[in-house]
Amino acid sequence: MDNGYWLTPKDLYEKLKAEFKFTFDACPFPKPEGYDSLQEDWGQSTYVNPPFHKADGNGNGPTAFVRKAIFESQKGKTVVLTIPVQSYVNLLLEAGAELRSLGRVRWVHTVTGEPCKSPSPICCFILNGSSDNPRP
Repeated sequence: MDNGYWLTPKDLYEKLKAEFKFTFDACPFPKPEGYDSLQEDWGQSTYVNPPFHKADGNGNGPTAFVRKAIFESQKGKTVVLTIPVQSYVNLLLEAGAELRSLGRVRWVHTVTGEPCKSPSPICCFILNGSSDNPRP
């Protein structure tokens, strides 16, 4: 059994398709032999359920598909990606948080005062205290 593929539940896909009118699926299943959607032009409205791990995508994980999605969106196309995130990210989004990229923050060690040598990308989540924000 191949554990590398997880299909989008039909009801979720149909709901998204009704809203975004997909004209292209960047990660079809079964994938045609030799097909690489990262090398193709995507449709005007593209659905992407990318490999969640590099090993499942012939060395291309979610980051490669995110980069391609950004490239395609810069051509005026709509791209809808389904990508796993930590549960706290969804909690913050559902609470109406504003997101802001802070880049790779070089946190400072509490004892040595040295900056982190290999920082991770950091996202800042802002909850504005509005009573309009739903509670998780």
